[in-house]
Amino acid sequence: MKFLHLVRLHGKYNSREIDFMSKIAVVTDSNSGITQAEAKELGIRVLPMPFTIDGETYYEEITLNQEEFYQKLAQNSDISTSQPSPESIIAIWDDLLKDYEEVVHIPMSSGLSGSCQTALMLAQDYENKVHVVNNQRISVTQKRSVYDAISLAEKGKSGSEIKEILEKDKFNSSIYIMIDTLYYLKKGGRITPAAAALGTLLRLKPVLQIQGEKLDAFAKARTVNQAKSIMINAIKNDIEKRFGGISPDNPIYLAIAHTQNEEAANLFKEELQAQLPDYPITDIDPLSLSVSCHIGPGSLAVTCCKKLI
Repeated sequence: MKFLHLVRLHGKYNSREIDFMSKIAVVTDSNSGITQAEAKELGIRVLPMPFTIDGETYYEEITLNQEEFYQKLAQNSDISTSQPSPESIIAIWDDLLKDYEEVVHIPMSSGLSGSCQTALMLAQDYENKVHVVNNQRISVTQKRSVYDAISLAEKGKSGSEIKEILEKDKFNSSIYIMIDTLYYLKKGGRITPAAAALGTLLRLKPVLQIQGEKLDAFAKARTVNQAKSIMINAIKNDIEKRFGGISPDNPIYLAIAHTQNEEAANLFKEELQAQLPDYPITDIDPLSLSVSCHIGPGSLAVTCCKKLI
């Protein structure tokens, strides 16, 4: 069969088709930020996450794109997240196992959605042919895990070995997110109306963190510049104290993410790169819609994780 082989050039993946008998198929969900077009280039499958908007079901990147989502959000539509149906998961696995010996499935963090537990339960019926990775990642860090899985498969690792390697590394990542408005946290019941009103009055820019299973409060800033400084210092501290130190010999993957805030994200990239010149920042990605619906537009985020490959 044909297999899409990945070549790393100038910090980005380029693809070329070669004859390669691959035993491992890789599946993730759209929380990774990998689009359907990118999935085709990578030779993987992406499950679209479902959303219910004003009582109607939409599928990320299939019947709902980023622009349409934020239009619905601005219209104060009733938006709730869901998870892929068991039938849709099984259909992809069964289709892939016609051509591949094993499937490595990388869903979003089990602490943020029930989709991982559902996949783990379904995989029990596949006699070790499907390996569900529970490595507590979402968005840009989940995307990095997908890239790592592809590279590990190309190096000849089995599905169980890939699962073990990724899960062993699960806490070696961080995401820090500056929230532009407290409205969506209030709407989702994550903060009280009184706290939201006070925060808005004080023009607070909360900084949240995702490390492992939860989305938690990290710090409060009064300005965007202060929030960016907090996030940069937090990432530098994580690299220094958790990930082996800031050094050209210690490979770290850095990326910027945002919610409908690309211009500010590009500026933030320049500021972060000046602080950490040893680590080229190659990606500026939109945060997944599952995160965006809880925090709204205008956010900025920085992520880091140790490079496995």
